Amino acid sequence: MKTLVIAEKPSVAQDIVRALTPTAGKFEKHDEYFESDTYVVSSAVGHLVEIQAPEEFDVKRGKWSFANLPVIPPYFDLKPVDKTKTRLNAVVKLAKRKDVDKLVNACDAGREGELIFRLIEQYAGGARPLGKPVSRLWLQSMTPQAIRDGFGALRTNAQMQPLADAARCRSEADWLVGINGTRAMTAFNSRDGGFFLTTVGRVQTPTLSVVVEREELIRKFISRDFWEIHASFGAQAGEYAGKWFNPAHKKDADDSEKKADRVWSQAEAQAIANAVRGQQATVTEESKPTTQASPLLFDLTSLQREANGKFGFSAKTTLSIAQSLYERHKALTYPRTDSRALPEDYLPVVKDTFNMLADSSMRHLAPFALIALNGNYIKPTKRVFDNAKVSDHFAIIPTLQAPSGLSEAEQKVYDLVVRRFMAVFFPSAEYQVTTSASKPTSTYRSAS
Repeated sequence: MKTLVIAEKPSVAQDIVRALTPTAGKFEKHDEYFESDTYVVSSAVGHLVEIQAPEEFDVKRGKWSFANLPVIPPYFDLKPVDKTKTRLNAVVKLAKRKDVDKLVNACDAGREGELIFRLIEQYAGGARPLGKPVSRLWLQSMTPQAIRDGFGALRTNAQMQPLADAARCRSEADWLVGINGTRAMTAFNSRDGGFFLTTVGRVQTPTLSVVVEREELIRKFISRDFWEIHASFGAQAGEYAGKWFNPAHKKDADDSEKKADRVWSQAEAQAIANAVRGQQATVTEESKPTTQASPLLFDLTSLQREANGKFGFSAKTTLSIAQSLYERHKALTYPRTDSRALPEDYLPVVKDTFNMLADSSMRHLAPFALIALNGNYIKPTKRVFDNAKVSDHFAIIPTLQAPSGLSEAEQKVYDLVVRRFMAVFFPSAEYQVTTSASKPTSTYRSAS
């Protein structure tokens, strides 16, 4: 008997075959799958199946009105995605093979990957479930050893049931909100005649609302003149520039434009400038030592922000690059994560990763990895290693595989992740914060 492994993408299926070949033997390549003596490995191409209302509960096209709302079917049917029917039929045929007695869900380790597999399994079973035991391959990185380790620690179907329920709930909620919201708003906007399609979506609508609210604020903005007072000070060491700040300033909750260095009357600004021009001043200076720890490890959102700030990459571009570094180059761990910590038992892997970086040909990174190893910087701190702060996936870090042949953009993102990974283990930065203030010896009276 054989185990059918279903990946989410053809490239991942090929990686799984390469990783399993040393232990499972040679795989024969067929049009839609790979097969060995013990495994059959195939893949979807994203979603192959989508949900729909059963025929008897579906609201037909025509004049949409409130009379037919809400549309809440008692259950959902499944239908193939038109453009991938051939792939779906091939995967279903494999799942129904009599010599296949086990299934492994090897789709991406997340909520959407869980849904892709579950819908395929449900569709393949039809009226009756397939009845074949299912295990879950949960990967944090795509290196061959990580894949083999994943097969050695497959999760049970029961362990993954909560994630499957959440995925199905999200999918059905999207359908219900989209169908009912779109038809209700279209009916409302078409009440005086005509047909004005108004789409509504769980993500689309609130996102659009944020954009609209921001645009309204911009349109309502009224520009106001304000003045700043700048001066040049002569000292024994030379000249330096200074700016006037109101020592009595307090934040105004109703007006964020009011700031300590702004004067809202030209007469008052001129009075301040006239009062101090050509006068002697005393300078006070306060200096204190300060430390600053490195920011936390990257999750996807913080990586996207950093890449946008440093390189101007869009969120979509950064995700695409990180996904390539994960899947193609096997250089980063799973990028679609919201965690910024590592598991508490991951210290040995971190040390091995530093050793890989120290021995790599990346001359701009290797010396710092060596410093961390020689200085014994890599320690089990709660700031980095905390199971309570790890969700389905841990923070984005480099794998044990040194990359090669990276594009310029890929190298930039990889460097960002590696530098942050090393920085969290280095000692905090130490520096002096010095505050200087110049105060005229004469006084002035504010203009009314």
